Amino acid sequence: MQTIQAGYRGISLLVNLNWDKLFYFGTLVLALLTGGLLGSILIGL
Repeated sequence: MQTIQAGYRGISLLVNLNWDKLFYFGTLVLALLTGGLLGSILIGL
């Protein structure tokens, strides 16, 4: 149980330190998916 708690604290610390990078990555993925969707719609017209 202590190992699980220590691992959770470690992951929580990494997320707290790198939340801006995760947000950037998520935004980038969303933009690429949106661009791909719009591109496929425009090609289909």
